[in-house]
Amino acid sequence: MCRINQSCRAREVHSVILNMRLMTPWCSFLVFFFLLLVRDIASGADHNITPSEPLFQNQTLVSSGQIFELGFFTPNGSENQYVGIWYKNLRPSRIVWVANRDSPLASADRSAKLKIGSDGNLKLVDGQQNIVWSTNVSVQSNYTAAMLSDGGNFVLKDKNSIEVWASFDYPTDTILPNMKIGLNTRTGERRVLVSWKNDNDPSSGNFTTGITSETPPQVFTWNGWTSYWRGGPWDKSTFIGIPNMDSSYYSGYAVQQDPLQGTTYFSCASDNNSYLAYASISPGGILALMIWDYGSNSWLKSRASPSNSCEVYGTCGPFGVCNSMNSPICRCIKGFMPRSKEEWNRGNWTRGCIREAELSCQKNTSRTPSTQVKKDVFVHMNQMKVPDSAEYLSDIGDVGGCQSWCMNNCSCLAYSYVHAIGCFVWAKDLIDIQEFSTAGQDVYIRVAHDNTGMSTQEKLIISTSTILGIMFEGTAIFGLWKWTASKRGKMSPGNAWKDQLKQDDASELTLFSFSSLLLATNNFDATNKLGQGGFGPVYKGMLNDGKEIAVKRLSSSSGQGMEEFKNEIILISKLQHRNLVRLMGFCIEGEEKILVYEYLSNKSLDSFLFDSKRKAELNWDTRFRIIQGIASGLCICIAILTFELSIEI
Repeated sequence: MCRINQSCRAREVHSVILNMRLMTPWCSFLVFFFLLLVRDIASGADHNITPSEPLFQNQTLVSSGQIFELGFFTPNGSENQYVGIWYKNLRPSRIVWVANRDSPLASADRSAKLKIGSDGNLKLVDGQQNIVWSTNVSVQSNYTAAMLSDGGNFVLKDKNSIEVWASFDYPTDTILPNMKIGLNTRTGERRVLVSWKNDNDPSSGNFTTGITSETPPQVFTWNGWTSYWRGGPWDKSTFIGIPNMDSSYYSGYAVQQDPLQGTTYFSCASDNNSYLAYASISPGGILALMIWDYGSNSWLKSRASPSNSCEVYGTCGPFGVCNSMNSPICRCIKGFMPRSKEEWNRGNWTRGCIREAELSCQKNTSRTPSTQVKKDVFVHMNQMKVPDSAEYLSDIGDVGGCQSWCMNNCSCLAYSYVHAIGCFVWAKDLIDIQEFSTAGQDVYIRVAHDNTGMSTQEKLIISTSTILGIMFEGTAIFGLWKWTASKRGKMSPGNAWKDQLKQDDASELTLFSFSSLLLATNNFDATNKLGQGGFGPVYKGMLNDGKEIAVKRLSSSSGQGMEEFKNEIILISKLQHRNLVRLMGFCIEGEEKILVYEYLSNKSLDSFLFDSKRKAELNWDTRFRIIQGIASGLCICIAILTFELSIEI
């Protein structure tokens, strides 16, 4: 039997024309009309591949509604040949499935065909009858047929019309409506989208998109084995990490998860073919949803992920928050600071942030009464993409229970209560956090009590305001006190100055030994030098307990005598203001006069103003608050001077 196709029909028509010369005109007309009718009927039913009717290179298989087409194709500029499925009559043509993507035929091979073998399997064979690709399933029936549906599914059925194989079960880079991607942890089955190697090579590329088996599941794109993009947990209607994802009933999005069977599948259901759509993963790792627009007769991109740098997995590293509307896009969570300031300032944020202070619940409190230990607090962040690696607590039904559970478990670093799902908690480093402009979730992050809500930018304001601190107090404040101290007369010799400090409420200051400060600053090594003031250099140091300090070593040429130095200690010990650096203690041994301050991580204001990259961190709102802070510190100094002058008068 000759298969109905273009070349076969041409031979039939040619034969009819020759034979019509022997017929009467009326009979010839009837025969010709009958053949046309038979041709149209056969063409409409031409949607199967059977054991006796293979598919050759010059043929295509078309779905009954003329929506999809299957056949041989050669990508532009390629020397390889493939069997694939594409949308019929839509331009540009879009390949949605490839049978032999990693086993191509040579484009010069003109004898290849897709047939049904004696075992009932579909087989793609080359001109030498070598099997290039096969469905390779167990078939009980001795007769099977393959057909293409209007949904784009290429199926193999037995004689009882029972489906034994389907292309929907073996996606390539594209998911169509009613197709499923997912996994079965029991059988090891994994249905994922795998990108083309490049636009003209359908072989398996670097990027894979699939669903995780956790509860609730997440949608991921991986670059090799590395996470590249994450859509967040499924909340029964959407993936909450995808802003503005359609959550309506008509969207058709669905996740079926059966923990007992170990299965998790995602699909987008469609009851008809009234609209054409697909989602695919590009060779560059972009997961795009495309919809056919009948008005413009073109494909429109409805969504693409990742669409910006913040959507790339872990752009800001552990405990870093990404906001594509900010410049720079990354910042540390309140209570955290960059792990490497140098890399952070260069725009390399992937190493993320570390805590500025140890959590109270993790400290050894055996030597400290419990009544004196301040509890950790939780920083509230809203409109957030929840971090990865969450633990889902299905038995907690409200936000209060979620909060209580996390507060009572020191290993709990953060929690979030998503109303459509329930309670999430995190015990690992918080990674892949993004701040949305709309939607998003409330996330609460555990920080030490000392860092309640103070952001890096706010610390910048405070630390730059301490221009009134280590250097400023050594000039302005000291200058004022030098004048008033000269009016008071000299203090008593010997150790009387210690008693004076106690009387002036400076008894909480620590008297450091010179040897301990040598050890803390590595013998006042030049690499630890923070700056040089009019009264001497300032060094960074670290005490035995790990506390970082700033050490101001007064030079002999400073002109500051013992009396002025003692007065300075008394004055600074009285000052408690956020814009003035805190004095921790002092050292007086021989000719050494040293002040020990708390260390503030940010440098002076000029290091920001005159740095081409860092000055972007100082927007006008931040600069205004810095000015306010400096003014506040000046007011304190003036108030103290006024008070002292009033006493003298």
